[in-house]
Amino acid sequence: MQSSVDLFWRSLWPIVSGALVASIPLAFASMAIGLVIAVVIALMRLSGKAVLAGIARVYISIIRGTPLLVQLFVVFYGLPSIGVKLDPWPSAIIAFSLNVGGYAAEVIRAAILSVPKGQWEAAHTIGMSRGLALRRIILPQAARVSVPPLSNTFISLVKDTSLASVILVVELFRQAEQIATVSNQFLLIYLEAALVYWVICLILSFGQDALEKRLDRHVAR
Repeated sequence: MQSSVDLFWRSLWPIVSGALVASIPLAFASMAIGLVIAVVIALMRLSGKAVLAGIARVYISIIRGTPLLVQLFVVFYGLPSIGVKLDPWPSAIIAFSLNVGGYAAEVIRAAILSVPKGQWEAAHTIGMSRGLALRRIILPQAARVSVPPLSNTFISLVKDTSLASVILVVELFRQAEQIATVSNQFLLIYLEAALVYWVICLILSFGQDALEKRLDRHVAR
């Protein structure tokens, strides 16, 4: 029993450090790039141009219709077969960003559509172009609507970074795997990793709640 307690405390910092130096930065980087992709894809869907809308639909369908693990394998293990060889970190960021882009695009599209059409008409009345109205009026309002679902997407992404261990990214779960293999205490170490993920997600959930309350107060004014 004592040895298990000692192992728990000895392994805690390596697992937490895996989250701090890899899992969380990987999630933030992928989310940031993924949101840029999502905005572009959402605008393509709303462009009214059949070709652009069709490309966006196919992209979303592929991303949402295939497992994230398969997407990681395609980028890291598949691309080298056509001469494109990437290190684990860039491969993980590319795969996660593309995945976020596919899911977040529909969230952003729905948020844009939720803005009353009168906002577009008012912007047009005062001489704003469609692009200017989108940047200054529509997207800021859509951002407030999309915060809850996008926050949930980010929390899920933090957990999904555990899949990066299969392409050799040394993140939280990879650290836990290495410790479990050496110590042969798989149940204890994996439960410890689960505990760390849970604490991180709790912190992010509290942050999400605080952000939503702040936005609600802003809207109420």
